[in-house]
Amino acid sequence: MVERKKLILNLFEMNTVSHITHGLWSLPGNNRHRVNDISYWIELAQILEHGGFDGVFLADVVGAYDVFRGGPETAIREGLQIPSNDPLLVIPAMAAVTERLGFGVTFSTSYEPPFAFARRMSTLDHLTRGRVGWNIVTSYLPNAARNFGLADEIPKERRYAIADEFLDVVYKLWEGSWDDDAVVADAATRTYTNPSKVRYIDHVGENFQVAGPHLSEPSLQRTPVLYQATGSPAGIEFAGRHAELVFTGGRSTADFIRNVAHMREAAERHGRGREDLRFIVQAGVVVGRTEEEAADKWRTYRENTSVDGILAHAGFPFDPTAFSRETLVRDALAQAGVSDDAVPYAAPDSTIGALLDSVATGREGRFFVAGTPTVVADEIERWLDEDGIDGINLRQYHSFDTARDFAELVVPELRRRGRLLEGGPTLRERLFERGPRLPENHIAARYRGGANLDEPVPALFDRFIQ
Repeated sequence: MVERKKLILNLFEMNTVSHITHGLWSLPGNNRHRVNDISYWIELAQILEHGGFDGVFLADVVGAYDVFRGGPETAIREGLQIPSNDPLLVIPAMAAVTERLGFGVTFSTSYEPPFAFARRMSTLDHLTRGRVGWNIVTSYLPNAARNFGLADEIPKERRYAIADEFLDVVYKLWEGSWDDDAVVADAATRTYTNPSKVRYIDHVGENFQVAGPHLSEPSLQRTPVLYQATGSPAGIEFAGRHAELVFTGGRSTADFIRNVAHMREAAERHGRGREDLRFIVQAGVVVGRTEEEAADKWRTYRENTSVDGILAHAGFPFDPTAFSRETLVRDALAQAGVSDDAVPYAAPDSTIGALLDSVATGREGRFFVAGTPTVVADEIERWLDEDGIDGINLRQYHSFDTARDFAELVVPELRRRGRLLEGGPTLRERLFERGPRLPENHIAARYRGGANLDEPVPALFDRFIQ
């Protein structure tokens, strides 16, 4: 009998008031305004731990959304990812009250140096006893670039080239700087670490010069689980070399399947197995004990969704709310001095009203379900078996009702069907059912034991970026 695929279950979260469900923070009983309070994160961690979640996926940005209406005012008014706090700092509090919950945290490779980040992640891997992962991003907001002294955002291909070297540096620190048996903790000789087992990395590259040695002793995973959110050609090639768990999607099942196939092919180009990557999607689930209860919840969420917030988040180059609903999109774009392809998913011959309606519901689609626990579990099984996903980042409409509802109503049904992951003390063991370290066919493994520290890695993008 073929074993049923198990679901990787993450809650999608951000250390901010309005993450991706704009306007809903103001609903009665919503706790999103409490993100500055450590008790919010402790309570959330306990809900997820006891509710059967595998992890919390923490998003982040390092700039404001200031394209829509020519400034950040809409985002600021809406609480749209501003104010926003550092996601790394809530992990120790959540880890202290949990034993199995994993933490996938976002950090950008574009603007801060790798040496200090490598120590932060090693520290978190120690404090969580091997339950931390890193969502590798390159930062796309123009305001982010200006926050770090640049006139404009770095072109995408250049950002990924920087990221590739950033990864090379941290691999050398995590995997190559300390031997497994470097720490002896010999009180008799007053020797904590054998100096012959620790080395400089002496990395000299186009973007970074890092001497080392790494300041943290080896943690359980050494290298955290490597997440990546992507779907672009550059991101796909990067994922083939580096990623273990990819957060991707598409506007249809076909888009998702195509992205997965391309990333598996990229993994093979880099000497890895096609099955070395797992794939998760953002999913919306509204569940009730009855169909009527689920429908009432979904109606409340739709009625309170902020279209302004969505437009600001999407970085719309014009303001469709400034036109009548009957205006053709083509005419509105012309009046705003914006080209037809500036909003690729807006059909020029449709109306502004149709565009705004699609914006309000556009995050739903293939990976969305509303209904009873049985209906929801049936649909998730279809995602696993027909679409081929490995897991979900659960979109939050209400904190903490979304997580509680899923934990109380859906998790027992999925568990009964044998669809949830079991055990594994570290995050990598839980997600991949193998040891806590990266496999030998991953590029980071080339540095183990101090090997190849002075050997440059092959260029990543020369043949693939068009």
